[in-house]
Amino acid sequence: MSALPTVYLARHGETEWSKSGQHTGRTDLPLTPDGEDSARKLGERLVGLKFEYLFTSPLSRARRTAELAGFSPVVDPDLLEWNYGDFEGLKSAEIKVRKPGWNLFRDGAPGGESPDEVTARVDRLVAKLKGLTGNVICFAHGHILRVIAARWIEQPVTLATSMLLSTATLSVLSFNHHNLAEPAIKVWNS
Repeated sequence: MSALPTVYLARHGETEWSKSGQHTGRTDLPLTPDGEDSARKLGERLVGLKFEYLFTSPLSRARRTAELAGFSPVVDPDLLEWNYGDFEGLKSAEIKVRKPGWNLFRDGAPGGESPDEVTARVDRLVAKLKGLTGNVICFAHGHILRVIAARWIEQPVTLATSMLLSTATLSVLSFNHHNLAEPAIKVWNS
């Protein structure tokens, strides 16, 4: 077992809102049939890997993805998706009519979480993950996983604006030169 963690980030499979482009924060939507199929395929990609720690968001789309992929992770509320507040269920284009130039990672969501609140939550999670050893997997959501990756490499949350993440994909966080002082993104959106 490695003295440093290798963290696999698994985004949940497709939901009706991820398919339509609606912001899905705390609304607990199920996977679509295609989302369930892609979750099973995600599991096939992980066959043969041993995970010392397994975590999931409490929301059913992440938990179901983990289950269909063949895992029984521990629920960690720090993996919840960004709370979109008043923007829950809206598409970015609809939000930008109300608030031109809006960017979630810079502006947050009224009635939901601010970038500072999300950063504090993710920093707590990243500190925990960096303190583990061996392979770790986290099943969660598009925006929060992007923030986790940005904070893993000690960058501001706004970096996540430039990091696209599809449903039912894997990303891997690790370290350059096996050095805790050199966090790195090894694989993204695979």
